[in-house]
Amino acid sequence: MAVQIRKLDSTAPDFKPTLDALLTFEAETDDAIESSVAKILADVKQRGDAAVLEYTNKFDRIPNGGASSMAAFDIQQEELDAALAAIPDAQRTALRTAAERIRVFHERQKQELNGFTFTEPDGTVLGQRVTPLDRVGIYVPGGKAAYPSSVLMNAIPARVAGVQEIVMVVPTPDGVKNQMVLAAAAIAGVTRVITIGGAQAVGALAYGTETIPAVDKIVGPGNAYVAAAKRRVFGVVGIDMIAGPSEILVLCDGTTDPDWVAMDLFSQAEHDELAQAILLCPDADYIARVEQSIHKLLPTMPRAATITTSLSDRGALVKVRDMEEACSIANAIAAEHLEISAEDPLTWADRIRHAGAMFLGRFSSESLGDYCCGPNHVLPTSRTARFSSPLGVYDFQKRSSVIQVSEQGAQTLGKVAAELAYGEGLQAHARSAELRIQPLSPKS
Repeated sequence: MAVQIRKLDSTAPDFKPTLDALLTFEAETDDAIESSVAKILADVKQRGDAAVLEYTNKFDRIPNGGASSMAAFDIQQEELDAALAAIPDAQRTALRTAAERIRVFHERQKQELNGFTFTEPDGTVLGQRVTPLDRVGIYVPGGKAAYPSSVLMNAIPARVAGVQEIVMVVPTPDGVKNQMVLAAAAIAGVTRVITIGGAQAVGALAYGTETIPAVDKIVGPGNAYVAAAKRRVFGVVGIDMIAGPSEILVLCDGTTDPDWVAMDLFSQAEHDELAQAILLCPDADYIARVEQSIHKLLPTMPRAATITTSLSDRGALVKVRDMEEACSIANAIAAEHLEISAEDPLTWADRIRHAGAMFLGRFSSESLGDYCCGPNHVLPTSRTARFSSPLGVYDFQKRSSVIQVSEQGAQTLGKVAAELAYGEGLQAHARSAELRIQPLSPKS
C-alpha cells in the first residue's frame, strides 16, 4: 500500500480548520474496557493477592497451569544481575552509557529544585522544604512491546530524587521475560520487580495487597487497560500522565538532507497507526524532495505498514510562508517532539513556547533523545505541552511550606488574618489569630 501523505499550504483559506481536524485526537472511552477495568480494580481492592494471581494467570497465559502463589512473580536481585551479565556486551555498554547520561542530567535537574528559606525583619521564617516520595510504582510494558529505555527514564529520576523504594511491574505473557528490561532494572536501581501487568498490576500498586505495598505514585506507559486503570486510581495515588499517541513535528528551512527528515518522520510513525508526523517548511521544492525520500525509503522499513497508515491518516507535509510562521504554527500544535532542523536553530527555538522536547540542529535526531541524550523521553502529548512538562526529578518530589512566625510577626499578621477570617465568617480562625496578639514580651 503506497503512502498518501496529505500536503497542506498555510495560505489556503481552509488551512486552519484542516490542520485542527488533523490534530484532533480524543481517546475514545471504550465502554467494554472501562467496565472491565472497573471490575478488576474493585476485585483487587477487595481480594488482594488472590485477584492479582487469578488475573495474571489468565491474561498473561502463565505456563504449567499458572502460578500458585504471588511469590512466583517476584524477581530476585540475583536474576536481575544475571540478566545484566548475560546480555551481549554491546547492549550492556549501551544501557550503562544511557543510564549514566540520564543520571547526570537529572542530578543537574535536582540541583535546581532545592528548598529555600528566608527570614523577614521581624524574625518570621518562611520557606519551602523539598522531600522525595517514599515509594513509587513503575509500569513497564512486556511481551513484544518491551522497552528497557522506559525503565531507565522512569526509574533513574526517581532514584536521583531520593525515592527509597521503586517497585517495577512488568507483564510476562506466556512466562517470557525480556532480559534487557531486567538488565535495565538492575542498572537503574529498581528495588523490586514483579512480573504482573494490566489493570490488576495498577490496582495492586494503588491499593496494596498482602504482598505488594501500596505506592505513592504510578508512572510509565501501558495499553488501553493500563491507561484506564491509572485514570481511575488517580487521587488514591499520583500518576505521571495519560499519554496519547507519539508525535513529531519537524521545522526545516530546507537545508537538511531530505532522507534524514523522512527517516525522522518515520521514527515516530513506526510506533503505531495513530502516531503523528508533520513537516513544516517554507520551501515547496524541498517538501517535494522529502516526499520523494518517503516513497524511496518506506519499502526498506520493517514496520512499513504501520508507518504507511500513520502518515496517510495523521501525517502532513505543510508549506508555510516562512520560518516565523512555522514557529507560530508549532506553538499551536505544541508537539511532543519538536525538531528544528535549520542553519540557525537557536534563533527559531527562542520563538517556541510549547513543546515537550526540542531537538535543535540537523544532527539532533529525536531518536537520540528517546534513548541516550539524558533528558527524559516521557513527554506530554496531544497538545498538553501547553501546560505540562517532561517527566523529571520534580515528579518524584513534593514540596512542603515552612512557616515559623515570630512573636512580633504574630502581632501584625494576626490582625490581617483576623480581618479576613471575620470577612469569611470563620470566627474560630479569627480568634486563633487574635489570641496571639498581645504585648510583646519584655526584652531581658
